Amino acid sequence: MARINLLPWRAERSKQREREFYTHLGLAAVVAIALVIVWAMWMNMRITNQDQRNAYLTGQIKQLDQQIVQIKNLEKVRTHLLARKRIIEKLQADRSKMVHLFDELVKTIPASVRLTQLVQQGDQLKLEGVAQSNASVADYMRNLEKSPWMSQIELGKTENKHVDSRMPYVFNLKMKMVKPKDKKDKKDATDKSDNGDSASNADAGPNADGGAKS
Repeated sequence: MARINLLPWRAERSKQREREFYTHLGLAAVVAIALVIVWAMWMNMRITNQDQRNAYLTGQIKQLDQQIVQIKNLEKVRTHLLARKRIIEKLQADRSKMVHLFDELVKTIPASVRLTQLVQQGDQLKLEGVAQSNASVADYMRNLEKSPWMSQIELGKTENKHVDSRMPYVFNLKMKMVKPKDKKDKKDATDKSDNGDSASNADAGPNADGGAKS
């Protein structure tokens, strides 16, 4: 016996397609949500990784800043030590000069002159003292000019103040302390200049005679 389906099959088929559509739509939504969650987790991982890198770089920068501060402090200490080293070297170099200075002052001072004050500023010296007469001061200046350690002797003043009957004249002198080689070099330069002038005169002599003869 043949069976006849009297149900509305078109409506049943439409409902089945509708159920399939919603099923597919739900699956797509689930997949989309899963993808969004995975993407969010991946982005969070990247952000976390970048934050860790930033924190590492910040720590390294702080260490470098501390090292820069230490380097600056070391440079200050180095500059201070170099300055002290130069001062010590200068003092060691000037130590022998001071010995020669006092030695020359003892050698050159006459019995009629007495020093009351000595002031040194670098190579410049200023002497103050008393003397029996202007001639005694002149003798003292001549003795200083003969010294290889003294140069540029200048008389500031000499005045008779009658403070001391034995040495009534008060005077002050200015001079420059030099090394003997400085004067030697100066003498050599003077000799060379004199030799050059002599040679020029010798060269000019025959020409002058020739002009007289012509």
